[in-house]
Amino acid sequence: MNKSRFMACALLVCAGTAGADVISDWNIQTGLTIAAGARRGPSGMLDFPMVHIAMHDAVQSYERRFASYCAAIPSPSGSPVAAAATAAHDVLVALFPSQSAALATAYMTFTAQYIQQGLMVAGDPGAVVGQQAAACILGRLPADNLARSKADTFIGGTGIGEWRPTQPTPMTADFVATFKPFAMNSPSQFRTANPPPKLKSGAYVKAYEEVKAKGALVNSTRTQEETDIGRFFADGPPTYWNRLLRDLTAGHSLKLGDSARMFALVNMAMADALIAAWDAKIAWNFWRPVTAIREGDNDGNPRTLGDPTWSPYFGTPNYPDYTSGANNLSGAATTMLKNLFGTDELGFSLFSNTASPSPGERTYTRLSDAARDVVDARIYMGIHFRFADTTALRQGRHVANWTFGHFLLPI
Repeated sequence: MNKSRFMACALLVCAGTAGADVISDWNIQTGLTIAAGARRGPSGMLDFPMVHIAMHDAVQSYERRFASYCAAIPSPSGSPVAAAATAAHDVLVALFPSQSAALATAYMTFTAQYIQQGLMVAGDPGAVVGQQAAACILGRLPADNLARSKADTFIGGTGIGEWRPTQPTPMTADFVATFKPFAMNSPSQFRTANPPPKLKSGAYVKAYEEVKAKGALVNSTRTQEETDIGRFFADGPPTYWNRLLRDLTAGHSLKLGDSARMFALVNMAMADALIAAWDAKIAWNFWRPVTAIREGDNDGNPRTLGDPTWSPYFGTPNYPDYTSGANNLSGAATTMLKNLFGTDELGFSLFSNTASPSPGERTYTRLSDAARDVVDARIYMGIHFRFADTTALRQGRHVANWTFGHFLLPI
């Protein structure tokens, strides 16, 4: 057994059990449901922890190995698989009522499979446990829905260095900046005290020249490998990190409770990291490279040569630069996995739907190497300055460490 495998088994309790598949099954279904629900911008990330918290609490009602997040259900009966599946189904129906028919079909299909595998029985009383777990976390739904219902209004500013919309609409999903976190005390808890570099500083000039050269749509200095990295990580972080969680569940034969906890902790941390990023974006209101480079001759710095025709390799999302949402999420995901497995040395592959050819695969031996590639990718895409990426990576790490230290702890 290699070092990574040994440490994983020590912390997560390796054991072959098909029961863990219920968590992965409903993780996939959650992604499909969110995609069909067409959430604004990246705000669908906020739905993943709702589902996985409910499943974790349902399973721990039986196992009693880790603290619940919301619901401590006494004297459960029936199958924990039935409880987890019902919890996930009920949360998704509440989040996406227009998809209730499709979710009912998925529930029946999965239930038939679990019965065939001997993991539950028809009319399993575990379903009642799942209903209770779902009801508890859904207690926050009215406030969440109120936050989501608010129209986007933040339009930044027109001053030098200030973000202004890169599309003819206000900032996408600006409500995320004030969304109630799942683990943090407030959206601003881990807001960096350091502002972006001053426009006349050497640090700004260095970052400006890098993204101008490496992130350009035409006449870029990117190598083929750098272009490949940019394309690969243009996919949404929840997609490739949740895919990795499913692969780790299968590859390390995690017990049901360990799998449920891992999915819940990683997705809680990623959701809060997104909230932290949105809080910082509005607080610092720093312009994107596409604006900065086109206005380079007007920023008061003779070393930043402007180009009014410059365009990024990928289209710039409609929210400020500092800090990077993708790197906040990646910092959170990789740090949480490092905490759970007890090592950065974790052999794994990531898959991307935006790679060419698609789907693409990149193999790593360290979690930190994957996080580093996400930092570089946003520069190669032409959509972030490096300082927005590296600061976000640290923010995400802080969020993950806080979450790991305060929630779903071993009993």
